[in-house]
Amino acid sequence: MAVQILLNLLIAVIWMLLSNDWSAPRFTVGFLIGALFIGGLNRFWPHDFYLKKAWAVIRLLALFMKELLLSGLAVIRQILRPRLNVRPGIFALETRLQSDWEVTLLACLITLTPGTLTLDVSRDGRILYIHAMDIQDAAQLSEQIKGSFEKAIMEVTR
Repeated sequence: MAVQILLNLLIAVIWMLLSNDWSAPRFTVGFLIGALFIGGLNRFWPHDFYLKKAWAVIRLLALFMKELLLSGLAVIRQILRPRLNVRPGIFALETRLQSDWEVTLLACLITLTPGTLTLDVSRDGRILYIHAMDIQDAAQLSEQIKGSFEKAIMEVTR
């Protein structure tokens, strides 16, 4: 993947040299031409096209920002109510993530989302124990985390 990035930057610089224009728009055009060239020759590379991974990272960040906003609003709504209507609890989330890095990223994303906190991770890294501010259905919450954060992390790392 690093070879693809360097090749793309080299194509952009060569494009600037050929056009004898050292401006940012000319570099951008060269970079886009290089990306199209490298993407077109994707089947000859041993790894996936590097912009696919970059797009997956952007989608993961967008997903986190969306969940951060929605859960933040839910916490604010609970705080502003005159009477608390929450059912806090702890549940176990069995994950399909394999590496320590993936499990750590999932635990951090869960902890950074308001209303949830990763309490512990099992020794084998397969089960996360999570405290949630309001649990209506632990199975549904587990499936929601698996369908959003876990899936997005696997797209980035695999």
